[in-house]
Amino acid sequence: MLFWRNITLFILAIVTHTGYAQTGVVHGTVTDEKGKALEQTSIIIIGTTKGTASTSNGAYSLKISANDSIGIAFSILGMETVKRTVFVKENEQLELNISMKAISIELDPNFEVIAERQRTTPMNRIEIKYIDALPTASGNFEGILFSEASVSSNNELSSQYSVRGGSFDENLIYVNDIQIFRPFLIRSGQQEGLSFINSDLVETVAFSAGGFEARFGDKMSSVLDITYKKPKEFAGSISGSLLGGAIHIEDGSKNHRFTQIHGIRYKTNKYVLNSLDVGGAYNPTFIDYQTYFTYDVTTDLEISFLGNIAQNKYSFVPETRQTDFGTINGGLRLTVFFDGQEVDAFTTYLGAFSAHYRPRHNLSLKLISSVFRSQEEETFDILGQYWLDELNRDLSSEDFGDVAFNRGVGSFLDHGRNELNALIYNIEHKGKYYEDNYTLLWGLKFQQERVDDKLSEWTMIDSAGYSIPQQPRNEVQLSEVYKADTSIVSERVMGYLQTNKEWELSDNSMAYLTAGSRFNYWTFNEQMVFSPRITLSWKPNWMQKKDSTKNKDFVFKAAWGFYHQPAFYREMRDLNGHINSDIKAQQSIHYVLGSDYQFTAWGDRQFKLTNEVYYKQLDNLIPYEIDNVRIRYYATNNSRGYAMGFETKIHGQFVKDIDSWASVGIMKIEEDIQDDFYIEYQDANGNKITPNIGGTANITDTVRYEPGYIPRPTDQRVNFGLFFQDYIPNHPNYKMHLNLLYGSGLPTGPPSFERYKDTLRIPPYRRVDIGFSFLLFSEKKKLQPNSPLKVFKSIWLSAEVFNLLQINNTISYLWIKDVTGRQYAVPNYLTSRRLNVKLVAKF
Repeated sequence: MLFWRNITLFILAIVTHTGYAQTGVVHGTVTDEKGKALEQTSIIIIGTTKGTASTSNGAYSLKISANDSIGIAFSILGMETVKRTVFVKENEQLELNISMKAISIELDPNFEVIAERQRTTPMNRIEIKYIDALPTASGNFEGILFSEASVSSNNELSSQYSVRGGSFDENLIYVNDIQIFRPFLIRSGQQEGLSFINSDLVETVAFSAGGFEARFGDKMSSVLDITYKKPKEFAGSISGSLLGGAIHIEDGSKNHRFTQIHGIRYKTNKYVLNSLDVGGAYNPTFIDYQTYFTYDVTTDLEISFLGNIAQNKYSFVPETRQTDFGTINGGLRLTVFFDGQEVDAFTTYLGAFSAHYRPRHNLSLKLISSVFRSQEEETFDILGQYWLDELNRDLSSEDFGDVAFNRGVGSFLDHGRNELNALIYNIEHKGKYYEDNYTLLWGLKFQQERVDDKLSEWTMIDSAGYSIPQQPRNEVQLSEVYKADTSIVSERVMGYLQTNKEWELSDNSMAYLTAGSRFNYWTFNEQMVFSPRITLSWKPNWMQKKDSTKNKDFVFKAAWGFYHQPAFYREMRDLNGHINSDIKAQQSIHYVLGSDYQFTAWGDRQFKLTNEVYYKQLDNLIPYEIDNVRIRYYATNNSRGYAMGFETKIHGQFVKDIDSWASVGIMKIEEDIQDDFYIEYQDANGNKITPNIGGTANITDTVRYEPGYIPRPTDQRVNFGLFFQDYIPNHPNYKMHLNLLYGSGLPTGPPSFERYKDTLRIPPYRRVDIGFSFLLFSEKKKLQPNSPLKVFKSIWLSAEVFNLLQINNTISYLWIKDVTGRQYAVPNYLTSRRLNVKLVAKF
């Protein structure tokens, strides 16, 4: 009770914080020379400690004394300090917009200035102005990450991704300081629908693939930090394509105290799914609504609300499937006729309130509370009858490629009735205190989770009239049965303390230090973990040989830290659906070295080259297997491992005045499952014997083998991404956008849940998507006074070709076993070539 009473008094105190002297307000925006908003600019009344700081869109509002000349100073690292003297009358609202000039780095005015404080942290800024031009089959915002060297995605239908060998569940996502959660039961990209992030609402994006700060939460791989817009005026957009549509509107009050932004999206990937091998009646419908409000109660207090309602429905009535696989010397064809259907529904809700209070110009206090709810249902009854045929392989025959003879027939029946309800709510305090070269950050969070899970799945396989496994005639045995009814309630307490410091060294170079630690306590297993983290950056004062007045713009970074990941619900549930109450937090220790180099080439074109080398020491790992996007955990901390790799990315104007980038990552991740082994049986001569073939009488010796280190399911050794843009010379309104992805093959094997048997590799993922866009209209075009197009700022028309090279990428395998026990791996292919048309209008 005392805690909540103190919280109540804190809120009442800041809400009632007002002054009684005669005052006016100075407000406006702070930008750089290109008009880009500058966040966290310090705005101080000269001679006092009173002031404020600019928001993410550069806006500020400062209450000052009326009827007096007041001096105001605007300062931020990397920019020249600006001083202005103003005079306001009582209750006057004076608009004062400030443009700040960069210092220490001489850049072409076309080059976007990136503040040094952003380059010296582990968070890398992602350019989002080309998100509308990116050709992707999913249409999800996360597609812009897939060309990063550290990010792997082998499924164009999914927004989930792996970072430096981590699983999908090892990635943090924040929107305006609110942690975002995903549905739990999704097992394929077809079901997934819309991701949370609405690209129309996004202002800035920062991403770290490792070595990130203590202020970010408890995951082992990465953090994606999204900031939504705070609009200053009315605007919006409408877009539509063969895959769905979206509309968003935004507005800000004249005095900048109230802002609002709304977005509605509708998506149906039926058109793309019809290119899969499995034919049938696909009926996916995905829709969501998001909103973000902010209101300045006073010049020192801002309150905001972030809300989301999403309903993803997927129904499918399969009819037939025909898949050809194998080699030219041994081609096979699987033909399946289906009966039954699958109906899934995933409904999620998110509501988050926050209060942001600035009692002093250098002190920021936040109180955040959010609630997330997920209601998920998965039902299916699908009967399949299949024929496995061998194809004619005689190149001289007219029947080459046709069925030569049948190798077996069979059937299978899949049944599922799964239901999951999750409720997560939390309350959090965050604080920031900053001086000119020093920042202190802290936070404390309480979170409660309730998960109710009912699992009921079984599979029966019949081959040539024989049920597998073989059984007496009066019994029906199922090859896979999963049944569980679980309800879990638990609480977590988390917090962090972090400091940022910078120094100017004797040679005029700059050093930057970020150091801090997190803690996490979970009532479910009563485990407390601490995660210290540190980053050191150095910006040398190196001069160019050709021009001694200009610096070589290098930044070098090193990071080290502990990253504990306490289990969430999916990691706690084993292969049979049972909960391990002794589950512990997984642990990763990051070692990261990197460099950031900005330079000009080919005249005045600007480029940025980044390199990173890393090593991750992994312990208390929970082994898992992946099927499509479904992760099935073993729910035991019986593994240890490592990950290491090198990444490089070049970003710049390969074509003048338009950005492109390319990245390459080389990585290896392995683990040693401590209690896995296999027995080899030998006869008297030391020859290997298979008991069910050679019998047991001839066995004279047994040898136990421990596999040792084996690849993790996400061990993708080589990753390459390219986003390239071009336009017709002298006609920049006609553009081309190419998105190319390559990822080497992932480990796979028969469905035995014995990981050491996963010695095979899925073929490499190779995908090329291309788009052609044309600017139909811009606000620069002269129109008649009564033209309906006057309301629009721009209208773009795009034609996109997905999977341009018509490559059959494999996402997983369907394993078929005949009565003799011989298994066949039938590839499950992803989508084939499709043409899409898109129209985007902004107003």
